[in-house]
Amino acid sequence: MAKNYSKLTKEELLKLVEKQDAELDLKSYGIVWDREREPEQVVLDCENNLPILKRIVKKEIETNESDDNIFIEGDNYHALTVLNYTHKGKIDLIYIDPPYNTGKKDEWKYNDKFIDENDSYKHAKWLNMMEKRIELSKNLLKEDGVIFISIGEQEVSNLNLLCSKIFRPQNFLTLISRISKTASDKGNHFAPSCDYVVCYAKNKANIDTNNFYDEVNEELYRKEDENGKYRDDIALYQSALDPMRGCTNQRYYILCPDNSLVIPPGNVFPKDKKEASKIKPETKEDKVWRWTAETYLKQKHLLVFKQTKTSPLLDQNGKQAKYNIYTKSYLEERKGKGVKPRNFLIGKQFLNRRGADYLKTLGLDFPYSKPKELIDHLMKISHIPQNAIVLDFFAGSGTTGEAVLDLNNEEKTKRKFILCTNNEGGIAEEVCYPRIKKIIKGYTKKSKKSEKIKGLGGNLQYFRTDLIPVKRIDNINDKQRRKLTEKAGQMIAIKENTFEEVEICEWYQIFENKDKTMKTAIYFREDTDKFDELLKKIKNKKTVLYIFSYGILDKKLFTYLGKNIVVEDIPEPIIDIYKEINLTLKDKLK
Repeated sequence: MAKNYSKLTKEELLKLVEKQDAELDLKSYGIVWDREREPEQVVLDCENNLPILKRIVKKEIETNESDDNIFIEGDNYHALTVLNYTHKGKIDLIYIDPPYNTGKKDEWKYNDKFIDENDSYKHAKWLNMMEKRIELSKNLLKEDGVIFISIGEQEVSNLNLLCSKIFRPQNFLTLISRISKTASDKGNHFAPSCDYVVCYAKNKANIDTNNFYDEVNEELYRKEDENGKYRDDIALYQSALDPMRGCTNQRYYILCPDNSLVIPPGNVFPKDKKEASKIKPETKEDKVWRWTAETYLKQKHLLVFKQTKTSPLLDQNGKQAKYNIYTKSYLEERKGKGVKPRNFLIGKQFLNRRGADYLKTLGLDFPYSKPKELIDHLMKISHIPQNAIVLDFFAGSGTTGEAVLDLNNEEKTKRKFILCTNNEGGIAEEVCYPRIKKIIKGYTKKSKKSEKIKGLGGNLQYFRTDLIPVKRIDNINDKQRRKLTEKAGQMIAIKENTFEEVEICEWYQIFENKDKTMKTAIYFREDTDKFDELLKKIKNKKTVLYIFSYGILDKKLFTYLGKNIVVEDIPEPIIDIYKEINLTLKDKLK
């Protein structure tokens, strides 16, 4: 619908033109959409409320002494706001599977209304929803962290541009295509059979490329010689090489088993018709080998000659050669180094139905679950640390959580997950949580023949998001500061990884970690009447002590406490982060 500008003043029209000029600056390249035609209520909530977490003790799962994983039930915008305090710069890998925005009935809600294909602003609403959450999640990534986002063809181009805007184009890693289902005739013009994974780094310059690789598929190394098992399908001639980029020593003759000579296609040939005789390429038509002539003479024992009628090579007479040439790649040399990950995924293990069928064996019904093999693959090629933290803030059925537990079991590692999901349609309480509980504690497999499946072990803390009302986020009074301090204990426990609550009273709260080597304490009052009492209870233990203050705490006043006790402010650091998030959002909407 066209906008009516007739009632605007001259000043209002000038402001509108200036705003549009800024958005459509021809010197920039990116994505522009209709922002906040209908503001998102869960975001507006944070202008007049402080998000916190409430611990649901009855849903805690504990089976061993490993660190706790985290489950957050609630809107992921509120959850991400809290995590900006507890986990800023701590996340190694993010995987999310957001709504694909296909227009199907009951796919996703915006302000409590399902978005369907007839909504003229469905793409704008989807982008508004995604931008805020990806922005918040970027803050959580480590400097060498990566994010993987599954998406369909409806929004893949928009998502890629959005991520380029948030992470910057230079941090784009790749776009992975995945065969997600076997072909059908459901499409109007094409049979839909794939979706995508958009991949970005927080800062690509900080990623060690040696740590980003796929494992060698040993089944491909079927041949063997005196040096071990090898494969020989890596062609020595690659047409993509640009001969005009310094490859002056890479156009030469190679001697074949029948004593003929071969050379890549081109128009100039070496003067001498003998092995390793070379010539400098004159145009892009004069192709080159991957190796220099010197490397060829040293490593020609690695060459494999295959007779073919379709060789791209030429012989010494300029005619089509009998042979194509490949190089050996030995298994032992590739182990530990791996191969570059492919940006396409094909295989039964990556099909969507694999995820849905698997959930049925758990006695759960959820048709949109991604196969855990997909997330397992993404974690493996990223080679995240053995104590990495993996976040999924569109957790759905909990596939990411199970994939982390599986990988820990396989590699004997201590990686942790954080799952965030709302309870729309009971998905948190009836699908995601039961799945994680079954995987941790064990279950009876639902199939033709019942089978007891042993649990993988692990621990889980369950939280729900909650809100503390305030008049305005930028004008919090002293009473509200005290209330936030008293309610922030579970957030601080998460931040310090000390989940065991030892004691709580009207003056203070104490937590400790599993092996009882570390404590976290929160003193709720500015009145110091019970401060010494608290100090006696944390004496001789390494402790992070959070002390309430109406302003900025002077930490120098507490140096007498010794090196074992680290003093932190509360609640100002939480309020400052929430203010910054809201201020950044308002700036974007101007």
